[in-house]
Amino acid sequence: MTEIGALAEARSAPADAFADRPDWVGPPPPLVQRSAVVFVGVIGVMFAGVGPLLLGGLQAAGRLTAAQIGQAGTVELLTMGLAAALAGPVLGQKHLRLVAVACGLAMAALNYATTRVSGDLLTLVRGVNGLPSGTLIWLTTGLIVRSPRPERWSGLYLTLQTLAQLGVVAALSAFVLRRFGVDGGFLCLAALSLVSAAVGLMVPRAFAPLAETEHGPKGLPSARGWLALAAAFCFQAFILAAWIYVEPLSRQAGHPEGTAGVAISLSLAAQVAGGAAATVLAGRLSWFWSLVASIVGAVALLGVFATLPGAPVFLAASAAFGFLWLFAAPYLTPMAIEADPTRRAAMLGSGAALLGCSAGPFLASFVVSDADVRGALGLGAALAALAVSIVAGLHLSRHSGGVSR
Repeated sequence: MTEIGALAEARSAPADAFADRPDWVGPPPPLVQRSAVVFVGVIGVMFAGVGPLLLGGLQAAGRLTAAQIGQAGTVELLTMGLAAALAGPVLGQKHLRLVAVACGLAMAALNYATTRVSGDLLTLVRGVNGLPSGTLIWLTTGLIVRSPRPERWSGLYLTLQTLAQLGVVAALSAFVLRRFGVDGGFLCLAALSLVSAAVGLMVPRAFAPLAETEHGPKGLPSARGWLALAAAFCFQAFILAAWIYVEPLSRQAGHPEGTAGVAISLSLAAQVAGGAAATVLAGRLSWFWSLVASIVGAVALLGVFATLPGAPVFLAASAAFGFLWLFAAPYLTPMAIEADPTRRAAMLGSGAALLGCSAGPFLASFVVSDADVRGALGLGAALAALAVSIVAGLHLSRHSGGVSR
């Protein structure tokens, strides 16, 4: 879940996406090294997809309050985003195998540590886990930006991470949580992290310097560009403020055990479909009406969730919410480009989205209680309304020469 969602504008990769090409930045890494980098990045972002299920399970086990669910989600996403942004300047482009192995081992240790703690200490552990997770995301991003066609690699990464999250959520719900409880879920994440550490031995030893980036455009976005970033921030905050509470919402509605796991699985599958639909329809639909209609539809689904419907309606609404989530996300990019044609705002879009992902659960933690978490839905609707207002204001006041689609 997560800025990773901004990658949804990319498309399915054809066979030659893996072929050696002369326009890689530096020597093209062998296929096994590229595959290893993508794999560790998928494991690095895994918690973004399974977090709502496991954090809700921690509350059910009495180890987190409803407010602490939001706080734990906020801290982990925030540190993940900071690590993804700062790993390059701090670590450089060398010793990547050591970095990948160390991050995998650190995640394994921290996921195991999660089974031994509760309350604020658990929130702290999850926050620390965001650092190696974000570093692995940075590692995969480093491969993407050096590839000859970054949009294809971005699409590949988005698709694989969503499918992996879908598979893990389904497996945890069907085989692990009922028998071993929420600790079993974190032990499974620890095992995946150990596999990531082993695969880390196959990533490239170093990346070639990004000379073009070092001499690229400098400067900050225009005022309209900052407003576009604010819209992206509000959109992701709206999504995560509501979705982080899907498991408590299911319990509050009195659904059978395991319903939330099915809801998350359906949502992840629908996210893949939503991203694919946005890809097929890109350039054929107005980005403005597609984005606004998707947000309005998602807000209507929050109203459905607020009624605490029966399990079938809850599951259908969860799938529709996931579809609209990833269908809308790609259109944030043309929105930012129209607002700031220099593309400086678009270059910062992922950072704004990650901050929104972390802020949404944090803000929601102030409007929920252990007895009723529907305050998060109202907050999400308010953030969505703010996002639509900004998007509409920017689009309707665009210069006559701006992008109109």
